[in-house]
Amino acid sequence: MRTERAADSIASTTGRCRVSDVGVLLVGIAIAVGVVGVVVPVLPGALLVWAAIAVWAFAVGSATAWSVLAVVSVVIGGAQVVKLLVPGRQLRDAGVPRRSIVVGLVLAAVGFFVIPVVGFFVGFPLGIYVEERRRLGPHAPAWLSTRKALRALGLSILIELSATVLAAAVWLAIVLV
Repeated sequence: MRTERAADSIASTTGRCRVSDVGVLLVGIAIAVGVVGVVVPVLPGALLVWAAIAVWAFAVGSATAWSVLAVVSVVIGGAQVVKLLVPGRQLRDAGVPRRSIVVGLVLAAVGFFVIPVVGFFVGFPLGIYVEERRRLGPHAPAWLSTRKALRALGLSILIELSATVLAAAVWLAIVLV
């Protein structure tokens, strides 16, 4: 099997025990669950992907494995910064205050527990809309602010999803070599 040969070559250069096919499969499953966790906010998706690759790198212990972990750390870490800065700037430019975002996040957390899985996606826009309606008054400007906040949330998810898929692809490319 290809992964077996890759693991054998990695193990032979480091002297450490190789990761079994089952171990590689478990890491792959954890990575897949992490990628899904980015879109469905049940698990910390990017953190799970990074942790799975870190466990693999520690188990393999080769220079290649450490390089993969370094690349993945930069990609996922950079995405965490970018996903806060870019949508945050869009929200500031649109005039959506932090208080509205905080209220949206609080209702998202409440919604997550009241309506499992999808409650986050119901609570966030509802919280922003309620706060923007209180702040601005009429429906039209409150709804406009809510839509801009939803676009920013979508962009944030897209940034994190892109980074985790890229990290998974880097790991998979090395494992399949």
